[in-house]
Amino acid sequence: MGAKIQDAQRGFIYAEADKLKGCEIHLDYPSVGATENIMLAGVFADGETYVRNAAKEPEIIDLQNFLISMGANVSGAGTSIVRIVGDTAKLRDVEHNVIPDRIVAGTYMIASAITGGEILLKNIVPEHISSIVSLLRESGCRISVKRNSMYIVGNTRPRAIDIIRTLPYPGFPTDMQAQMVAYLSVVRGTSIVVETVFENRYKHVDELLRMGANINLEGRLAVVKGVRKLTGANVFARDLRGGAALVLAGLAAEGESIINCPWHIDRGYENIEVKLEKVGALIKRIEDN
Repeated sequence: MGAKIQDAQRGFIYAEADKLKGCEIHLDYPSVGATENIMLAGVFADGETYVRNAAKEPEIIDLQNFLISMGANVSGAGTSIVRIVGDTAKLRDVEHNVIPDRIVAGTYMIASAITGGEILLKNIVPEHISSIVSLLRESGCRISVKRNSMYIVGNTRPRAIDIIRTLPYPGFPTDMQAQMVAYLSVVRGTSIVVETVFENRYKHVDELLRMGANINLEGRLAVVKGVRKLTGANVFARDLRGGAALVLAGLAAEGESIINCPWHIDRGYENIEVKLEKVGALIKRIEDN
């Protein structure tokens, strides 16, 4: 697209361009972030930009709807080819309601499942979390779906899930892998999880092992043997979703769990402790002195 990009030391990347120009970009992998960034760049570029092998996640469609409402010329979101015609002169101010966060919804679904509790989720798009619904039902949860709400009842002794593979949408999302591993740690039987999207996305496993989980890693594959109970421990959130997984594990564990580095969790969840406390969790944020 005409940008000059320079890798610099200490983790910084410098990019500059007098003017971007439209082009065709074929993604080796249908990355959400890459698709979104190309769409945004294409709106401000001269000419047409095509993203081939584009991501199809609901967030891509939502971004397209937002850009169209501003006057941008974008089409194809939700398919493998997205077309953007640059014309910034037409952009205007708008108000836009972002779609419900499907990963936050899925995390609270597993909160119900891992504790054997009950949760009513409102303001959701059931279609966006259908892969999570299917797996939780397979494990024994009872789930009732309405137009924009969902009622989840966890099983007191859920069943293992034979195999789960993380995949681009509409497959099971990689951003739910850590939370699902925490859940599978306390189900009856052995489950296999295959992480196909990101390398090195099992940072939460060592922390779950400290809580008594039985998990063996072999590259991108995790073999999770369910235990009857996890035990509270002092653990560290190494990243956003891994931190959420440790919160879920702490809800199901005997005794007290302390989760350090909660700012990772705050990146993706607004006041997670407040929301869980409202549905019966014994959870408090500890302020550092």
